[in-house]
Amino acid sequence: MPKYLKRVEKMTARELELEKIKLEIAEELGFGERVRANGWGDMTARDTGRVGGIMSQRLKNMESSIASKK
Repeated sequence: MPKYLKRVEKMTARELELEKIKLEIAEELGFGERVRANGWGDMTARDTGRVGGIMSQRLKNMESSIASKK
């Protein structure tokens, strides 16, 4: 478990948006209940890696779709 966990009150708008995306992906993969009950520290490296990989794909797709609209 990390030494420092940022409180929701101290997160920036961007950090809150990323946290929301992470939780959505965890829900889709079936980890949502476990994350809400025990936090991210209870997850295996493999599971968090899956969430992180999908998250980076989505962010990349979102950025490319915004760039193509300009």
